[in-house]
Amino acid sequence: PGGLHGPLPKFVPVAQRFSTEALPNIEAKIASEFAKFKDIDLTGKSVAIGVGSRGIKQIAPVVSAVVRELKGAGAEPFIVPAMGSHGGGAVEGQTAVLASYGITEDAMGVPIKSSLEVVELGRIVLDVPVYCDKLAHAADYVVVCNRVKPHTDYRATHESGLIKMLAIGLGKHAGATALHFHGFSKFAELVPAAGKVILENTNILFGVALVENAEEDLRHVELVAPGAFFTRDAELLQDATLGIPRLLFNAIDVLIIDQIGKDISGAGLDPNVTGRTASGEPGFDNGPPIGRIIVRDLTEKTEGNATGIGVADVITQRVVGKMDWTKLYVNIVTAGVLDGGKLPIVADTDRDAIGIAIRGCPGVTSDQARIVRIKNTLELTTVWASERLIVGVEANSKQEILSEPFELAFDDTGALAGNVL
Repeated sequence: PGGLHGPLPKFVPVAQRFSTEALPNIEAKIASEFAKFKDIDLTGKSVAIGVGSRGIKQIAPVVSAVVRELKGAGAEPFIVPAMGSHGGGAVEGQTAVLASYGITEDAMGVPIKSSLEVVELGRIVLDVPVYCDKLAHAADYVVVCNRVKPHTDYRATHESGLIKMLAIGLGKHAGATALHFHGFSKFAELVPAAGKVILENTNILFGVALVENAEEDLRHVELVAPGAFFTRDAELLQDATLGIPRLLFNAIDVLIIDQIGKDISGAGLDPNVTGRTASGEPGFDNGPPIGRIIVRDLTEKTEGNATGIGVADVITQRVVGKMDWTKLYVNIVTAGVLDGGKLPIVADTDRDAIGIAIRGCPGVTSDQARIVRIKNTLELTTVWASERLIVGVEANSKQEILSEPFELAFDDTGALAGNVL
């Protein structure tokens, strides 16, 4: 049953202003950066390019440009999936993840070699083994490509970025399992230690560090020499943290999220936006307090992997019908963060989900609920906000109301109509 006890409030579309500075020409930028390595003779050298599973909007042109520069220098590049346990922890699944981002052999003009075989390079604190993709390790050189941004489960000097790509991406399923065994509370120590072992035992050519703006376009691309991995990874993380989009409200009773997925965030819905982590680690309290969270759907590219669903309060039958339990559980169990895979209350329709979520906010009536609707936790430049939030929006120089208030509309099946963006 739904929990509505009165009419819903009207809504207004709200623009949230973030920096949208972006690179005008990705290919030119990579060509310029590649010149830093012109003194290295790459003639006939095999180069493994590690590419991950994160939904980086412009990853295909980045990888294509790197391939072009390597070929131009006489190298023989190939691509390896560097994504831990993602893609169901399977060879075919990881190749399919790359293909969903436009990274195929035909598009890139180089082979894609997907394998779960690894070599052990050493052991670190707590006797944790450090692994590296066998094909990458056998290459003359290795390149890793990753977005630098705050992680979704822990806080440290090195979070998502080049060091983590070495430690967990190149480590494949075996490496991800080994590092996750001790939990995210140990990542601040384990990830840098594992990265150091890989840097010392693998011939890294450079790392491709990417920083996005609030619209997911690249505002910074840098080819980082192996000797500068630790320094630049930490510095770029600080820069990325300042630029990530957030919800610019003082408090929210109900947050409606249209879609979650691994292409949106490693956690499905980014705790840097919602303030909720499945890991329970501290450091995610920079946003507004949120009473209840509704998830309406999964992205197509997540292919049923509903990781992070457990931090929501209400989901729909639509979500459950699209879930691939194997992909979800491989990801969740590998990470050891079981709360991220728990099933919230399941509502028949969007309308019921909204009613149930409001009912879960003590003392809040339907018509006075502070409700925000977003497409996902990546795209926050336009959101919907209920009337109760208008006063705060008008007082915020980084927000702007785009039209007159309107009623929420539902179709005959109870599905919420209209798109946020």
